[in-house]
Formats: sequence, structure tokens, C-alpha cells
Amino acid sequence: MATDLTLYRNIGIFAHVDAGKTTTTERILKLTGKIHKIGEVHDGAATTDFMEQEQERGITIQSAATTCFWNNHRFNIIDTPGHVDFTIEVYRSLKVLDGGVGVFCGSGGVEPQSETNWRYANDSEVARIIYVNKLDRIGADFLRVVNQVETVLGANALVMVLPIGRESELKGCVDLLTRKAWIWDDSGDPLNFTIEDVPEDMKDDVEEWREKLIETAVEQNDELMEKYLEGEEPAIDDIKACVRKGTINLDFFPTYCGSSFKNKGVQLILDAVVDYLPSPTEVKPQPEIDLEGNETGDVATVDIDKPLRALAFKIMDDKYGALTFTRIYSGKLAKGTSVLNTFTGKTERIGRIVEMHADSREEVDSAQAGDIVALLGMKNTQTGHTLCDPDNPATLEPMVFPDPVISIAIATRDKANAEKLSTAIGKMIKEDPSFRVETDEDSGETIIKGMGELHLDIKVDILKRTYGVEVDVGKPQVAYRESITQRIEDSYTHKKQSGGSGQFGKIDYIIEPLESGEGFQFESKVVGGNVPKEFWPAIEKGFAKSIDRGVLAGYPTVDFKVTLTDGSYHPVDSSAVAFETAARAGYRQTMPKAGAQILEPIMKLDVFVGEDNIGDVIGDLNRRRGMIKSQEPTATSIQIKADAPLAEMFGYIGSLRTMTSGRGQFSMEFSHYAPCPKNVAEQVIKEALEREEAKKK
Repeated sequence: MATDLTLYRNIGIFAHVDAGKTTTTERILKLTGKIHKIGEVHDGAATTDFMEQEQERGITIQSAATTCFWNNHRFNIIDTPGHVDFTIEVYRSLKVLDGGVGVFCGSGGVEPQSETNWRYANDSEVARIIYVNKLDRIGADFLRVVNQVETVLGANALVMVLPIGRESELKGCVDLLTRKAWIWDDSGDPLNFTIEDVPEDMKDDVEEWREKLIETAVEQNDELMEKYLEGEEPAIDDIKACVRKGTINLDFFPTYCGSSFKNKGVQLILDAVVDYLPSPTEVKPQPEIDLEGNETGDVATVDIDKPLRALAFKIMDDKYGALTFTRIYSGKLAKGTSVLNTFTGKTERIGRIVEMHADSREEVDSAQAGDIVALLGMKNTQTGHTLCDPDNPATLEPMVFPDPVISIAIATRDKANAEKLSTAIGKMIKEDPSFRVETDEDSGETIIKGMGELHLDIKVDILKRTYGVEVDVGKPQVAYRESITQRIEDSYTHKKQSGGSGQFGKIDYIIEPLESGEGFQFESKVVGGNVPKEFWPAIEKGFAKSIDRGVLAGYPTVDFKVTLTDGSYHPVDSSAVAFETAARAGYRQTMPKAGAQILEPIMKLDVFVGEDNIGDVIGDLNRRRGMIKSQEPTATSIQIKADAPLAEMFGYIGSLRTMTSGRGQFSMEFSHYAPCPKNVAEQVIKEALEREEAKKK
């Protein structure tokens, strides 16, 4: 049967670490699950039950996607983590979402992680509604957070409700459009509420904010705007249509408030998801690309009758085996059929298809455009791979994962642990594409690489707790890079003559620096056949294969261009191998002349401290070669934004806690590569040489 896709909402809930995302998700599941299965209404379950339930249902909330129903709309809710080292998770979830709910803490306001997530959501053009949670907390202030959303995130918050009562006196909220007060009792049951008239002392505020709401909304429709300016108020349905249009266009973000923990205000969020967030058919379709990675101009239109296009966006291991969470963009997916994975070029058979429901999993025979399901038994599919119709292949724009910036060596204590380690690591790499592992051939050590110190700490913890593997952890290593600063014209001739056919290849080339982030580029400007065209790819390959080892300290070389200008060949002795060898030797000959330099990863840092510690913290950041960008007062502290080299930031959490008596907080993410100061570069080169020497012994 065909489903009405306008009744689908694929949404994510994202927030800073402690804004109440899990509690909010849990309350949504409770409300929607209740309505889905009318027979199980618990009367006023006490708060302690919730905690038990959360423990029992911890899995649901952790699972990547869960389905529930509200007002006969189907919600696929995707959970995203809050911590900065896992922004990769937020990023890949956003890729498959159509809309989102940004949760902010009523007292903490806009925290650094919420900024990062918000920026990702802007990049992915995801429509959002805002929910200011925890308004029952001391110091919570709805309008202050609204103001922060506008100043810190630069987002236009469209206030849809006003809270009734402050802090511990929070009773509910007024819906501005209908001018109705939703008031919950203190039983803890979200269904125990009454809808009343606006309290007398709030009437003026309600009218003032209602007017702002309507004025902003009618800007979406010229006809309504004219009528409104002439004094005619539009019908509520017309205003809602305008709010929906503006939300989908990202012109503004409808903003709600409440307390998930106290079960106040959650229904209004669910109604807003239905009313204002887009269905799968209302968002820009995913662009398709060919096998070389160029856009084909086609898009995966959300349509059941089109060829299959689906994206695997997360892999999770649980007691049933590996679950591959997949968003279907177009076509259908049926159990027992074969699909093509365009990344591996192999077909895979679809084993079982399951839907995660609020409190259970349900096996289904098929799924279709708009659905988010988990597939069991996928052997070679990884995060970011496209599954498609084998007779009609295309790739969806894949996710781009940043390269790791930090690595540590880990070693197991005995043979039994070593076997467990390789199984565990295999699973962990599948689950997290920003986590990489390699074996150091000379020392036999296992090197794990990731996005930050915490990221790797957590991986070591997972090894210990989930997989029971005890490992010894080495000192963290920074992923340095090398680059050049000067343009050099050079030439290299490779010739070898010893019995039988010889080898000959001469190349004239220019090596020059590129802007940061531009990688490696190759171009041939040879005219007149001095180097025949069929040898150009071999020359490019020779240079491209050399960039893994820089000439200063053996780190990968980035951001330079090789232009082949001329050369010569021998009709008998020239071959692709000879030209590739010439390019490799040319690289080693020219790079040291081109002003080679060491680059180090620079991290973007957000530090939150009280006023009394600010001098110590800034002094400490200066000692760590940090560049202070700005200092802004927040509701509860001072926010320092800075850039600092990763090499100087190891163990920072300990120092910060010591300086601030445990109250300071910080978040850190990779920003860019920059040249090392001379004394640091010399030390990096010296350490690299010492490591080489040690290996030889």
C-alpha cells in the first residue's frame, strides 16, 4: 500500500550535553507511545517510574532511529549525541533528517556545543523549531534564552508561546495563536492538563508577542500582509500556513518552552512538528553523483515509483547483530531482494528489515521512500554508502568525514586480549568513520586515531567495558602535516641501462604552494608530444604516491601543485614505470628546495569560566601558544573563544579544573592547519628522526 508521505516527519533532536535531550525524547515516546497503544495509560506514574523506564528503555533512546505516531502523523525520530568529539554523529544524522528540534536549557542558554550543532544544521539547511527546556530550574529565563538565540546564533526566534509562572512556579504555557493557556497539574502525568483563558496578569504581554508573531508570519504572503496592514487579522489556519512556509525556508524558527522533566509543554512541541516541520516531499531532494564523484544533475526525488536510492547513515552493534540504519530517499526496499552498494561495486542481499518503535522492534517485509529503517545482515555496507537499484545505479552525495588529528598507541597485555582487540576494533571502525586504526609495521603497535583526546579516551573505555579488552595506552601524538612555501622549477631524468631494455623518462616541472586546504593538484601543460599523453597518469601517480611521506619529518605533504611543463622520452626505453619513478625521485629532489615547513593542527576552543578566574585562564592559554579571539559575558560566566595548537592542549581539562576549582568548562574542535613556529618545528623533526633511529635498532 502506498503511504501518504505528507504525514511523515523525519526529525532529529539535538542539544548541548545537558539540555535535557534524552528526557525530552523519552517524554515524546511516552506521549506518542501512549496514543499509539491506548490500552496502556499509566495513571500519573511517579517520577521514579520514569527513571526506571528510562533505564529499561535506555536502548530505545540510544538507538539511532525510532518511530512513533502523533495525530495520525508518523514521526521517525533520530537521536544525536551532544558532545563535541561526536559532532560527526550529529553531522551524519542531519544528513538524513528533514527537520529538527533544537533543545536549549532555560538556565544555561546557548552553550558551545549548541553553536556547533546549529552551524551544522544551517550547513545542511535543516528546518528547525526551538524548545527552551528546564524552565522549572532556578535562574531559568525564557526570554533571555530567546535573546541569546538571536545574538549568539544569529537566528530569528519566532516566539509561539509564553511560560506561565517562573522557575519552581512553572505551571504551563500560553499558546499565542489561540490565546489559550495550557496548565498542567503536579501529578507528573503529561495528560493531566486543562486548557483555560489567559491569566489576567499576562494579557498585555500575550497581545504584544502575538502581534510580533503575526507581523513576522504574514511577511510570507503578500496578500495577507496587505489585508493585515489594512487592519484585517488573518484566520489562524492562514497564519499557520505562513509560519510553516517561513520555517521551511529557514526565515525563522518557531520557539516553544516548557519542562520535559515535569511533563509540561511537550504536546505543543509535537503539534508544532506536525504543523511547521517539512514532510520528506518538502525538502530539497538529495543530488545524485556518478562514480567519479561529479554531480549528474539528477536528484533522488522522494517517490515510491522511482528507482531505489537509500543512504546508510549509521551502523550499530546490538545483541541481534549489526544494524545498518538506512534512510530511503526514493523507490522501495524489500526483504530478500538484492541491492547495489555503489561504493564497493558489489550487490548485497537484504536480510531482515526492522523498524524501531518507541518500545519494541517490528520486522517488516518492505520499506519505501521517506522511511528510516534498520537492516540486518549487511556485510560490506558502511556509513555513508549508497544502496541503489542494480539496474539503475547512482550514488547519493556521500558524507565527508574529517581526517583525525590525534593518535595514540595502544598495546594489549597478552595474546587472548590481542584477538579480542582486533574483533572489537573491526566493529568500532564500522560504527564511527571518524575513528581510524592502523598497525605500525616496525613496532607492531596498534595506533588509534580520532578527533580529540576525549574521543580516544571514550574509545579506550568502550574497549574495556563493552568488549572486555584491557590495553596500555601510550602518549598522544599529533597528526602534523608538511607543506612548501616557494615555487620551484626543476627537472629530473631517470635512466637505467644494464643489459636488455633500459628505462628512460625525463620530466620538467614546476612545484608550487597552494592555499591551505586545497590538497594536491596535478596539471600537464606539455605540448607537441615530448612526453606522450599515455605517460601523464604515471607521472601524476608518482607524485601522488610520494605525498604520504614529507621530506622533513615523514608527515604527509599537503597543499601543493605539480605542473608538468616538458620532458623527453625514448621510443624503446620509456615506460609508465620509468616516468612514475622519475616523478617519485623528482619529489624527493625538489621538495627540500621549496621551503618545506611543518604544519600543525589548530583547534577552535570555547572556554567558560567565572570572572575571578579569567586572568589565570588567559595567561595559561597564552603559555599554550593560544590566540585569544574574543571574550563575551554569558548568563553565568565569561566565554573565551581562542585558537590553540592541539600539541599544547593535552591534559587541558585537568589544568582548567585546577584553575577554576572545578567550575570551568571547555569544548574544542579541529579548525585548520597552520605553520609551526621554528623552535616547535625543530623539535617535531628531531622527535621524528629519533623514532626512525629507534625503529632501525
